Amino acid sequence: MPNLMWTWQEAAVIAGALAVGWGVLRRRQALRRTQPFLREASLIIGLYALWQFAGSLSGNGTYAAVGRGQWIWNTERSTHLLSEHTVQGWILPHPLIVQAANLYYDTMHFTMMIVFLFWLFIWHRDAYPRWRTTLAILTASCLLIQLIPVAPPRMLPNLDMVDTAMKYGQSVYGTVGGFRADQLSAMPSVHVGWALLVAACVYSVGTSRWRYIGIAHAVMTVLVVVATGNHYWGDGIVAAALLIAALFAQRGIRKLRQKRVTARKDLTKQDVGRGGLVDVR
Repeated sequence: MPNLMWTWQEAAVIAGALAVGWGVLRRRQALRRTQPFLREASLIIGLYALWQFAGSLSGNGTYAAVGRGQWIWNTERSTHLLSEHTVQGWILPHPLIVQAANLYYDTMHFTMMIVFLFWLFIWHRDAYPRWRTTLAILTASCLLIQLIPVAPPRMLPNLDMVDTAMKYGQSVYGTVGGFRADQLSAMPSVHVGWALLVAACVYSVGTSRWRYIGIAHAVMTVLVVVATGNHYWGDGIVAAALLIAALFAQRGIRKLRQKRVTARKDLTKQDVGRGGLVDVR
């Protein structure tokens, strides 16, 4: 399966071009409706470029990466988590299901995020800044951890895990345009992190029955990344913890800002009550 994703260089150029376009339109006060879209598109694509760049940096050190993957596997077994090998065994006898899982892993990660961002930006603009910031924090924190190479289960020789994408010729891990998609960024799972973010946002912001699509996508993503041998349970658990941390961090910052605003208003009222001059700057 050909890798249709942009390289980090291509994404950086596109993000830069969009940023320049936004700057030109902003200065000329022209096409105001397109300005927010260009700004957000440049930010998101720039974040994607950073993700691809970080992946290229963590693509070395296979021996150490395999050792770290083995440690995660052993830790999971000591906590009696359901084996990833068992989950993969559920789908291996069914070639069509395996190929569908490979396709879902390859295509739905970015497709769902793009659709989600468009939906949020167009129909829930007031909630967009918060969740876009959450996405940026989550992705950046994942990238920092992914700088430490970790091999996925399918690369551990003693686990007897099948590389399902390679088996059916659907692997995206090949050289395309000078870029080799990194296989050693298993920990944490950005696939799971993004899917959980989409589920949390759509459920909290949406009001129709369609909001359950986000939850279904998250459940499907977790099962697919495990069944195809691309991630450990631990990869998803860490991604979920990072998402929760990002949400709590933003909540704490909002409360702190609200306290500061309230304190300023109280000081202003006190000054007015004493007949003092109020600095309105």
